[in-house]
Amino acid sequence: MTEATAKEKGSRRRGGVAHPLLGSDAGYTLLELLVVLTILVLVTGLAAPQFLGYLGQARSQAAQVQLKNISTALELFYLHNGGYPTEQVGLSALVKAPQGVPTWRGPYLKSPEALIDPWGHPYRYRIPGRTGNFDVFTLGRDNKEGGTGEDRDLVSS
Repeated sequence: MTEATAKEKGSRRRGGVAHPLLGSDAGYTLLELLVVLTILVLVTGLAAPQFLGYLGQARSQAAQVQLKNISTALELFYLHNGGYPTEQVGLSALVKAPQGVPTWRGPYLKSPEALIDPWGHPYRYRIPGRTGNFDVFTLGRDNKEGGTGEDRDLVSS
């Protein structure tokens, strides 16, 4: 038996590369698995807060876009009806025709879900507004006045 045939008998060939036969002690040790799991936990622990920060920014940005859409719908409502909806009627007038408004040509927004902020709270409406003819606003994640970050109040302008 030549040296090459002896090597082939004691090994498996995969893709042209000889690999030694796996013995009964092949596999990963508990220590190796623990090291890998520890590394994964550390990486996740470092990455998760950054990811959650991005998620919070995305919600605030989505709320700003929704506020602009609602403001545009209110302006269109004004053009068709000669005035903005009253506070008592509220923003629902953009989705469903309020009583006593015969010139309503809506819906001005496609669905009632457009009146819910990214944190699950309904957008608020006040007329006259503090910053213009009307204010559409959200109190942020905490649903309380004031705050910073995701808890800050966002108002249409």
